[in-house]
Amino acid sequence: MHNLAIAISKKNNFEVTGSDDEIFEPAYSRLKINGLLPEKVGWFPECLHKGLHAVVLGIHTTIDNPELVRAKELGLKIYSFPEYLFQQTRSKTRIVVGGSHGKTTTTDMILFVLKQLKIDADYMVGSQIEGSDNLVKLSYESRIAVFEGDEYLTSPINHRPKFHLYKPHIAVLTGIAHDHLNVFPTFENYVEQFKIFTELMEVQGRLIYFDGDENLNMIVEKLRRDIVPFPYNTPAHKVEAGITVLETKYGDVPLKFFGDHNLQNMNAARLACRQIGVTDEQFYSVIGNFEGVSI
Repeated sequence: MHNLAIAISKKNNFEVTGSDDEIFEPAYSRLKINGLLPEKVGWFPECLHKGLHAVVLGIHTTIDNPELVRAKELGLKIYSFPEYLFQQTRSKTRIVVGGSHGKTTTTDMILFVLKQLKIDADYMVGSQIEGSDNLVKLSYESRIAVFEGDEYLTSPINHRPKFHLYKPHIAVLTGIAHDHLNVFPTFENYVEQFKIFTELMEVQGRLIYFDGDENLNMIVEKLRRDIVPFPYNTPAHKVEAGITVLETKYGDVPLKFFGDHNLQNMNAARLACRQIGVTDEQFYSVIGNFEGVSI
């Protein structure tokens, strides 16, 4: 939430305030540096008024939170975190990376390539990326937004998975594993969330998916007719002196990362970038410099 607050505050004509019952590091210092640290810790419903254009809820907000209760009384527009990200990027081409594993790496690879090629993009990521100290970027200028698509629940008043709110033009699904059963009652119900995700894509969307996953293959068999699927798998490569080398029609590309999962993530990132005009040759010319993600 503090990353979102910082990102919004950097846009002209936006004024951001916030509250919490506890603020820990690094959020405390980062909010303070950006002039957004509340004067007092706690909830202050009297500070809400009809002049506010939006209230954004954190995932841990309770339904009886006094500020949420007050916001409802005033009839203010209330958004969850993903709903507000969608509102901020609804006029942009949205790329959303979902899947039980590999989301962060794939998202970071896409953003790394775009940055290297000087293509501006808004984003929301799960880990810090090179050259930025914020996990969220929102701007007026960029025409592209790249989101890491989390399947956890949206907010206490909206129990939909977060990635159902992003409505991507370009979606990546890296695979579905037996995960998050503390949130979803059965594995079948968990798989269903990914099917719903594809159904919520924008018209004529592009779905990039790992075709080594039988659950994804079943979802793709029942895709809306307007959605175009792009399967991917492990790209051709070799290992020389402990270094993984991609074998492409443009020549060999030595990489700074290794392992089949990372190679698959890279292939997904390549196909996603291709949908927004990045050629394979451009992609390969810079991906060799990607060193990995910071957790």
